[in-house]
Amino acid sequence: MIFVNFKTYQNGTGEAALSLAKICRQVEKETTIKIIPVVQVADIFCLTREGFEVWTQHIDDIDFGPNTGQILPQSVIAAGAKGTLLNHSENKLPTQVIGSIVARCSKLGLKTLVCTESIEEAKEIIEFHPDLIAYEPPELIGGNISVSIAKPEIIRDFVNEIKEIPVLVGAGIQTTKDVQTAVKLGAVGILVSSGVVLAENQKEKLFELAKGFK
Repeated sequence: MIFVNFKTYQNGTGEAALSLAKICRQVEKETTIKIIPVVQVADIFCLTREGFEVWTQHIDDIDFGPNTGQILPQSVIAAGAKGTLLNHSENKLPTQVIGSIVARCSKLGLKTLVCTESIEEAKEIIEFHPDLIAYEPPELIGGNISVSIAKPEIIRDFVNEIKEIPVLVGAGIQTTKDVQTAVKLGAVGILVSSGVVLAENQKEKLFELAKGFK
């Protein structure tokens, strides 16, 4: 599977988010590789009403009530989101907060993908039983060197240590070979962002990445 984090890039906001989601769906249909847009809260409903499966980039550990400016899990569910990304390096959370949010999501039927930057952090997170865990060394995010090239041995060790939860790999994944390496080492998918969202040809880049699963 491929999770595409639209972040708050202009190329992944508003009408551009809808256009990119259409590309994701087209590539998914032609390759049979599951591709999930991870979008801003403001873009959830406009995509889900068009039939897209989307995840949100974050939610907060709150219930209904006076929580101005925070993201209510029930609101993203009402808008049609199927899951949420948590603990991205750009929005780190305390470990116990992650646990509380994962438990809340489990009760509500919202899937969770928790980002981690090390095996040590992942070992703490797996105690909460998220649906997926992503390994993303923060120093490689948004760069030109992928984790598959820079730290392949850690991917292998990470997958071997985190056996009970499916692992995705992120940070600098840009080529078919990057994906092939990650899959060979035990990852079930990838988490990408700028490599696709900021690509001159987004569709071509997604096709290139999808080839890595074949």
